[in-house]
Amino acid sequence: MNEFKSLRKNWEFQAVYRNGKSKANRCFVMIIKKNDASSNRIGISVSKKVGNSIVRHRVTRVIREVMRLHWKEIKSGYDIVIVARPSAKESDYGKFESAIFHLLNLHHLLLEDDDLE
Repeated sequence: MNEFKSLRKNWEFQAVYRNGKSKANRCFVMIIKKNDASSNRIGISVSKKVGNSIVRHRVTRVIREVMRLHWKEIKSGYDIVIVARPSAKESDYGKFESAIFHLLNLHHLLLEDDDLE
């Protein structure tokens, strides 16, 4: 259905930061912006405030894995930027998953059960 694409360029991130809608919880800030494509693109930002490179890469990998596993449950046509907050470094996979789902729900990006077919 919709494949996993990434935001790569600085200007792509900047466009989402400037024109997107933002929601936050303890672990993450999620900014979304409608794009003109039929698929979603995701960008992940983990600053040095979160921890050293090992911690930052782990946080990035876990966010990417949560999004990959639940990709088909998310509405299409959005650029999504997830910014990790420093409190994310103490979290495990379950907390990441629930925090990301919480933000997806706040943005109304989760598909309804009847849309999943």
